[in-house]
Amino acid sequence: MNTTTESFNTIVIGGGQAGLAAGYYLKKQGRDFVILDASQRIGDSWRARWDSLRLFTPARYDALPGMPFPAPPSYFPPKDEMADYLESYAERFDLPVESGVWVDSLSKQGERYQLAAGDRRFEAENVVVAMASFQVPWIPPFAQDLDPGINQLHSSDYRNPSQLQEGGVLIVGAGNSGSEIGLEVAREHPTWMSGRDVGHVPFRIETTAAHHLFIPLVIRFLYHRVFTVDTPIGRRMRPKLLSQGTPLVRVKPQDLESARIERVPKTTGVRDGMPVVGSDRALDVANVIWCTGYRPNFSWIKLPIFGDEEKPKEPEHERGIVADQPGLYFVGLFFLYAMSSALVTGVSRDAAYIADAIAARTEASKRTDESRSHLQSEPPGV
Repeated sequence: MNTTTESFNTIVIGGGQAGLAAGYYLKKQGRDFVILDASQRIGDSWRARWDSLRLFTPARYDALPGMPFPAPPSYFPPKDEMADYLESYAERFDLPVESGVWVDSLSKQGERYQLAAGDRRFEAENVVVAMASFQVPWIPPFAQDLDPGINQLHSSDYRNPSQLQEGGVLIVGAGNSGSEIGLEVAREHPTWMSGRDVGHVPFRIETTAAHHLFIPLVIRFLYHRVFTVDTPIGRRMRPKLLSQGTPLVRVKPQDLESARIERVPKTTGVRDGMPVVGSDRALDVANVIWCTGYRPNFSWIKLPIFGDEEKPKEPEHERGIVADQPGLYFVGLFFLYAMSSALVTGVSRDAAYIADAIAARTEASKRTDESRSHLQSEPPGV
């Protein structure tokens, strides 16, 4: 069976906030493009998270370009409202999103990129990979040695406490996800939290002072302008944040203490079917929630852009532009340019930058073609 190749000037892979922001700017340019998204519905990556999740940023900072978030400025939207906003955004600007399209591979033939998605084939001059840094849930290998009677969930599968069985809960991972889930399950279960102290934002984000002073200072100034790859402090912070994560935003240490969550050392293994924390303490728990984060998964990109290391890593780029592969771009990666790059505020700026780069490349290619055509049309001797 012959497969027809669908051709576009630009293909965006990913229909989340990064892909939609890129689409907005490509649409303004009048570019021929399509957004391919693996989810069945725009916003599903938000809908699939735990029920009580709310954004860490108020509505005034949760808008993509051209459309305010429909809520009071100081309101912290629940995850489903963010999902619905993204869906409405795509509809309002008539962005060409094709849902349910899982890209299996990205390669290059000559000057054009080739994409395979099931039995469909695509090609384009430009490709924007609009995906987050971490896509695949990670659980330590020793988890398989836990007693089969222990209920295990990764945070990506956790929705609410009804999924848990009676008895104690071990939260593995003390970052933002672990802390927020821990507070929720501790209302009904004895709870332990395993992992190092990641630090915390030294103010309550819901207060009036936070809305008018601290959040603008942190998000608009520090995260957006100071902590970037262009500043010495940003370059020092980036590797640490990529490997260790960010401080707690909403939860404070006293909240965990008030909830009677017992902090314990790192989970190091299994003994007699029970999880071991620290060097030798086994915890008799009925549930383990792995808030151990995610790992990148760019194995489907069949291009030499990942350096020489065998371990999964992010592509080599400069502010989202892959110099060794002209026409290949990234948006949505954590700290792609600034600490705000994974936030809606930052991803919009990054998307605009990439759209401008695509426009500049297209214009340069057009001038080159015109120059070649002119030379070929000149009579001999001119």
